[in-house]
Amino acid sequence: MDRKQATALTSLVIVIVLAALAWYLDRDKEPPAATPPAATGESAAQLAALKIAPEGKMAGYSRDRFPHWASQGNSCDTREIVLQKQGTNVKSDKDCKAVEGTWVSPYDGVTITDAGAIDIDHTVPLAEAWRSGASAWVDEDRKKFANDLGGIQLIAASATTNRAKGDQDPAKWKPPVQSYWCVYAKDWIAVKSTYKLTIDQAEHDALASMLTSCAP
Repeated sequence: MDRKQATALTSLVIVIVLAALAWYLDRDKEPPAATPPAATGESAAQLAALKIAPEGKMAGYSRDRFPHWASQGNSCDTREIVLQKQGTNVKSDKDCKAVEGTWVSPYDGVTITDAGAIDIDHTVPLAEAWRSGASAWVDEDRKKFANDLGGIQLIAASATTNRAKGDQDPAKWKPPVQSYWCVYAKDWIAVKSTYKLTIDQAEHDALASMLTSCAP
């Protein structure tokens, strides 16, 4: 072996030793956390399309500006229709008032058998809608929003949890049952998209995070 070959061999041995040493020192380190997959699908597209803007003022707001619960015919109002649709074995009296039935509040998983202990929650609260663009609507449009029987804006929920939520958006309040976050985020986004309401940045970020909880 000549001198040139010996030098090359020595360099190769040094490289191998340094690589082995680096592996040895790093062997116990945890791999970097995987980046959560980006939310996909219709809800993510709707979220991306929503206009981001600071929340508006509450000046002029009143729940009376969102007339509810509207008559739905046959002595029934919006509240009673929601109770009938979202309960099990619901029985109503001659005035359409629920007198019997079972309801499961999706926000907290509580089972309720007394209709009087149930609130009908607006997924996107009336005050939140006002701050997000509904202040510019006419009262008839606000009435439609407050009585939307499409299935995602009105939710039969326990009074306790509904009142804890108040008029807060997802950046400030999320359902206690985390497995419901995906549905809640999708419903919130769909309502804001349907009614062309704005979202603020913190609300947007909270919704995007909640969408990552959805199953692929």
